[in-house]
Amino acid sequence: MLLRASGELEGSEPDLHAVTDASAESGVFGGAVLLAFADAVIGGTAAEVASARGAVRAALGEAATVDAAGVIGNFQRMVRIADGCGIPLDAPAAFFSAEMAREVGLDRFPSAANTPAITGAKRVAARLAQPLLRFAVRRFAAK
Repeated sequence: MLLRASGELEGSEPDLHAVTDASAESGVFGGAVLLAFADAVIGGTAAEVASARGAVRAALGEAATVDAAGVIGNFQRMVRIADGCGIPLDAPAAFFSAEMAREVGLDRFPSAANTPAITGAKRVAARLAQPLLRFAVRRFAAK
C-alpha cells in the first residue's frame, strides 16, 4: 500500500505483481534490472550476481548500483533476523498490507507463517482504510 501511495506521489502506480511474477512490468524506472539483481543476490550463483550487478550498473549507473546493493543487503539482514527469531510482522503493518500480500502472492512464502492472519471484519476495515492511508501519505509527503 505505501509503495503504491509513494508511486502515486511520483506520478505512477507501480505493479507490485512484479515482485512475484517475472512477466509483470513493475512500472518502476529500472525495475526489471533491479528485480533481477535482487533475485540473483538471493538465490543466484556468483556469476549470476556479477551479471545482474553489471546490468544495473549499465542501466542506472554506479551510484544506483551501490544503493541497490545496500538496500538488498539491509533487507536480507532484517528479514533473516526477524525470521530467525520468529518475529511476526507487526499488527498495523499486517493490517494495511494484508490485501496487497494476498493479491501478489506473498502469503505463499514460508515466512508468511509468522505474520498474523487478517480475517473477517479486519480485512474489510483494512480495505476501507486504504483511501485514508493514501491521503495521509500524500499529506505527509507534501510537508
